[in-house]
Amino acid sequence: MEITEVLGYIGALFIGVVLGLIGGGGSILTVPVLVYLMYLNPVTATAYSLFVVGISALVGTISNLRKGLVSIRTAIVFAIPAFIAVYTTRKYIVPAIPDPLFSINEFMITKNIGIMLFFAVIMLLASISMIKNNKNKTTTEAPIKYNYPLIIIEGFVVGILTGLVGAGGGFLIIPALVLLAKLPMKKAVATSLLIIAIKSLIGFIGDVENLKIEWNFLLIFTAISVVGIFIGIYISNFIDGKKLEKGFGGFVLAMGIYILFKELT
Repeated sequence: MEITEVLGYIGALFIGVVLGLIGGGGSILTVPVLVYLMYLNPVTATAYSLFVVGISALVGTISNLRKGLVSIRTAIVFAIPAFIAVYTTRKYIVPAIPDPLFSINEFMITKNIGIMLFFAVIMLLASISMIKNNKNKTTTEAPIKYNYPLIIIEGFVVGILTGLVGAGGGFLIIPALVLLAKLPMKKAVATSLLIIAIKSLIGFIGDVENLKIEWNFLLIFTAISVVGIFIGIYISNFIDGKKLEKGFGGFVLAMGIYILFKELT
């Protein structure tokens, strides 16, 4: 086993620990770990990331359901357009992306480079969201009100982004649930995990039909990430994960800049 492969499995553990500590964000590192440490091509990496993210979110959802924090109706309203969009993106749009995309003078932007550049932009947006860390302070229960047209549009947009880059998109879903469904922050975070689990795993089904999946590797990588979640949850008993979120956001920002630099040079 090469040193980069060992680092890749350590990365899987770190992804889970971050998810357990701060409740989200860690999945944004899955694609870089798979591409730069496990040497998978970006299309396969984004597919595998959907599975890892989906299973990890499902583990978190089971815990939240027991605590009564998940708004099932809200999740269904949001998830239906999201999983339709992510399945369509993985099944039809990603395979249809031309390769190469375009060229500038002698520099050619291939399909793989284009996916990684777009992913880097998403990482930068996610990092800004984590660094700003503008949490809704509302903890009181209020009647849930649905802005159906905006929720459907948001669901489609998040689904397409998830399909393209393989990340959960919690940094987009949580604000939408707070603003459009008027959920308190704790419920929004918990409900977003169920939405992420549904759309990620359904999106992955679109890849099963298009790609040859190395199940042994994928299941081992995912299992390590899930172990990391429980480690993160345990550590969160001693450390406030939310206090670490800004620092992790800075790390994601640095990673996004690194990917941009690496892919463009």
